[in-house]
Amino acid sequence: MQVHPQQLIPGCIVTKPIIGKTKHPIIDKNTVITEEHIHVLKHFNIDSVEVSEKLASGSLFTPEKVIDAEHDSRNNVQGNSRDSFETLYLNAVSGYKAMFQKWQGGSSIDIYQVRKLMMPLFDYVKNINLDLFLLHKFASKEDYFYHHGVSIALLSAHLAKKLGYQKDWVQVGLAAILADCGMAKLSENWLMKESRLTIAEYEEIKKHPTLSYRMVEDIPYVTKEMKLAILQHHERIDGSGYPIGAKDEKIHPFAKIIAVSDTYHAMTSERVYRRKQSPFKVMEEMLKLKYQKFDYSVLQKFIDTLMNYTIGTRVMLSTGKEAYVIFVDSNQPTRPMVRLMDSDEIIKLDEKQAIFIENIITE
Repeated sequence: MQVHPQQLIPGCIVTKPIIGKTKHPIIDKNTVITEEHIHVLKHFNIDSVEVSEKLASGSLFTPEKVIDAEHDSRNNVQGNSRDSFETLYLNAVSGYKAMFQKWQGGSSIDIYQVRKLMMPLFDYVKNINLDLFLLHKFASKEDYFYHHGVSIALLSAHLAKKLGYQKDWVQVGLAAILADCGMAKLSENWLMKESRLTIAEYEEIKKHPTLSYRMVEDIPYVTKEMKLAILQHHERIDGSGYPIGAKDEKIHPFAKIIAVSDTYHAMTSERVYRRKQSPFKVMEEMLKLKYQKFDYSVLQKFIDTLMNYTIGTRVMLSTGKEAYVIFVDSNQPTRPMVRLMDSDEIIKLDEKQAIFIENIITE
């Protein structure tokens, strides 16, 4: 009998191996389905499953009608106020912190718990356009690391979706939050450090992609693509990254997405030893490296997605003055033409390199 994964119930017996994108079956033939199997299948984009007409108990299996989960999810998300995003986000940060501390204590990664933690936020991203400028505002110095993990997962998932990965964007987001799990195997000192890393400490930190890969290597529900993204998220197009110095064509597309999100959030967030930088200034710096460090198409899509302000948007300039955007040049989106609110003076930011947009005013 062929059914949709949504129709499965605990006790169903698989009569044909369920194959995903990897060469190995996600679930083997003759497996008795459990709640965990059902949770996993929700995220592998499986259209149908072959099961026995009888359950493991011997009773007849009568599949229920498929529910439009996407429609229900959209309605639930839209039914909540936009302010609920902050609650979802902060809950995810707390949950990630708790998981990471367990990993530090030697616990293995529970991929089901990771999915459960992030799916409410991913559903939000899926159904309501995410304001990427929000994320760095939520981060705190003390818990920067945990904010960073959740934020790059959101940014990476959002970017993957914009790039057309309609079936894989959740996997990209999950790979992003697991990218730094290997940090749990390093000394705790780096988390509490209030100054920049020494050269020796930095060399130690550079081991974390490999350690992260080892922590997920044997988890069957983490795909090969996700594992490569975790291993390669610090590799760079010109071969200057780590852990092995892979170059452009050797770097998985998922890793290129996480690299952009990771760099952007790190540079725009408040750190114990460094002040946060303007998102606009950070994007300019990243654009200077678009052919050396980052995949150009990925970075450009990220910039296009971020630069969604329109004429009339209020902004705060690096001079401390407020202004309105009156013209945006698509070739230089970070440097529009603005009009000062206090004097009506018009400034062409592309001609005033010393002045830049500090932030968008949302209130």
